[in-house]
Amino acid sequence: MTECPSLECKQNNSKGQLFLSTRASKFLPFQEIKIQEMADQVPVGHIPRMLTVHAHGTLTRQVNPGDVIDVAGIFLPTPYTGFKAIRAGLLTDTYLEAMHVNQHKKAYDDLLFDAKALRKIEQYKHSGHMYEYLSKSIAPEIYGHLDVKKALLL
Repeated sequence: MTECPSLECKQNNSKGQLFLSTRASKFLPFQEIKIQEMADQVPVGHIPRMLTVHAHGTLTRQVNPGDVIDVAGIFLPTPYTGFKAIRAGLLTDTYLEAMHVNQHKKAYDDLLFDAKALRKIEQYKHSGHMYEYLSKSIAPEIYGHLDVKKALLL
């Protein structure tokens, strides 16, 4: 509702003022998520494609930045209003209304290490080059810039 619906406002040809009543309002959880292609699936020299996902209710707060997810939902056009709708014509942006989110990356508590992995971790720990290993593991697709990566570790 954007206009005052009372008879007095209509007779005076004024829209009136509307005030938010928080006690009479119902607030629902909403999250806008921007997803993009995985780095290994992007053609060389191209920018990853992005898509906006709208999540409501229990689907909110399930996704964190950097998570690998599958999303099932409804592909919808973004509704334009006002001057933007006139200027857009037949072109429109789109978004995905999320119905289900499946997360591939599990929490660190869910990880299970076998004996071989534990030996490898101990080997790295006792080598004395842990700082170098960690700095090289940050954004491995970006070659060099070790000083910047080391600064990020601090």
